Amino acid sequence: MNIYVSNLNFKTSDESLKAAFEEYGNVFSARVITDKFSGNSRGFGFVEMNDSDGQNAIDNLNGKELDEMTINVTVARPREERPSYGNRQNYNRNNDRGGYRRNDRY
Repeated sequence: MNIYVSNLNFKTSDESLKAAFEEYGNVFSARVITDKFSGNSRGFGFVEMNDSDGQNAIDNLNGKELDEMTINVTVARPREERPSYGNRQNYNRNNDRGGYRRNDRY
């Protein structure tokens, strides 16, 4: 089970997140999401546990305090595919003018 944890203190580490969830069962992984440029926490993370332990952790930790912040704990939704903007077909407007280019007008 993949668990979404939000409203984390910016000082919360992967280790402290894992320690909080280990009280309720075996934690496969715990990760605080960080900004790729600054490296600072973004205030949320993910924890992976088996289904029964994960549901127990959600029931017991949702609304509880971790590192002086009241955290929200829910089942993580599957990641949605977002459109890629790197290879748009109409990126170059000159290719979209019916074959006319600056040197082909006359």
